[in-house]
Amino acid sequence: MTKIFLMVTIRVVIILVVWPFAAHAHDHSRPELDSWFESLKSDKGPCCSNADGTALSDADWEVKDGHYRVRIKSQWWDVPDEAVIKKPNRAGRTMVWPFYSWTVGKALRIDIRCFIPGAMM
Repeated sequence: MTKIFLMVTIRVVIILVVWPFAAHAHDHSRPELDSWFESLKSDKGPCCSNADGTALSDADWEVKDGHYRVRIKSQWWDVPDEAVIKKPNRAGRTMVWPFYSWTVGKALRIDIRCFIPGAMM
């Protein structure tokens, strides 16, 4: 019982610490994009179903060896090719939809669900 309580407490604390710092991609001041955001999907599935999108600055994404990479939590993560959205970016800024998973005693794991490069590419 104590081990389960500790695991749940750790996850709640991590969420509470990380949540306020996330720069969410969806700009609620542009309601005309609501349906567009909801329609976004990659070959890995719908983008908005399990993860919140995050807008990236130009310094936090790059192309290396023909593949996208993003910097999340001061660490570079490879974007799987199947996570890249192939439709035009109506929002204009580069966005990523990471799914975070923490396991007690193990490092942070991020699965990139979706990625869309900015309109300036």
